[in-house]
Amino acid sequence: MSGKDKNNMSMNGIDVSGWQKGIDLSKVPADFVIIKATQGTSYVNSDCDRAYQQAKAVGRLLGVYHYFSGGDPAKEAEHFVNNIKGYIGDAILVLDWEGEQNAKFSQGPAIAKPFLDKVRDLTGVKPLIYMSKSVCRQHDWATVAAEYGLWVAQYANNNATGYQANPWTDAKGFGAWGTPAIFQYSSAGRLSGCNGNLDMNIAYMDAAAWKAYAKGTQAIQTPKADAPNGSVLDLAYGVMTGKYGNGDARKAALGSRYNEVQSEINHIQEASAATLAVETKAGRYGNGDVRKAVLGGKYDAVQKIINGQSTGNGSGAVYYTVKSGDTLSGIAVKYGTTYQKIAQLSGISNPNKIYVGQKIRVK
Repeated sequence: MSGKDKNNMSMNGIDVSGWQKGIDLSKVPADFVIIKATQGTSYVNSDCDRAYQQAKAVGRLLGVYHYFSGGDPAKEAEHFVNNIKGYIGDAILVLDWEGEQNAKFSQGPAIAKPFLDKVRDLTGVKPLIYMSKSVCRQHDWATVAAEYGLWVAQYANNNATGYQANPWTDAKGFGAWGTPAIFQYSSAGRLSGCNGNLDMNIAYMDAAAWKAYAKGTQAIQTPKADAPNGSVLDLAYGVMTGKYGNGDARKAALGSRYNEVQSEINHIQEASAATLAVETKAGRYGNGDVRKAVLGGKYDAVQKIINGQSTGNGSGAVYYTVKSGDTLSGIAVKYGTTYQKIAQLSGISNPNKIYVGQKIRVK
């Protein structure tokens, strides 16, 4: 029907609102149709049920959404549920979270989650939340992502397009979500059976999963992002340039690589400029823009030491803070010296006894 690869676990569809009033959904190719039902605490889309029943009659999978208008979350949720009771169990439910006409948009999860929770409590179904991809990174959505799936929007351009099997998206991640359940990639879609523009979407699921979500028998669960490839330096550079976000979003994006990368970043923040200069000379922090980003605010001090303009501490001494698993001999190898020399410089009587957090002189 939609022209996609039938072996691919994805489906193509559109979403419509009052702007497409009267659209003949029996003539527009789509695996699914998501229809605006309500907004605020008073608006009801007068064309919603006509469109819904027409799409259902020709076998389309269905969804309905509520546009949040900045009111009380519980009251807006009740208005939504009261006007979609005939669709519960048949259609996926969605909260449309956008800035326009939403006075509480800046509060993000603090307002959106109570709405989602109320809909879940009233219907037994966990809704999705719709937002632009940039909004995924404007807040820490971890508490929402833990329970509710994401329908996200990002457009490569405004060019007319049909369905796309692999639509463009940037490499900045989806915040607290590993991947979206549905991706809206254009508002300039052109399909047979409709003369105007349409919102184009791809759902990363099959029909069985869609129906399970609609019935509330399967929670929307988006897979966590795979641990990214690359060296610790590559990933640290990505963190320092904002690629992986912060907090729970960073943990989700880095996956099993999180601890090693965060440990490296913590080391850079805690180490002296002299220590970092030694490590930089050994190639640990790369060159050029990579080095500048990874070293952050310590870059200039480190470069001065490397360029012979400063010793960083007035004496040329280099210090190291002992970490879990360190041995004096291992530290010595890292700094091109001997454990005996370090013990002498640091006044360590027993080289086998060092402790985490101990600051020792290595040169």
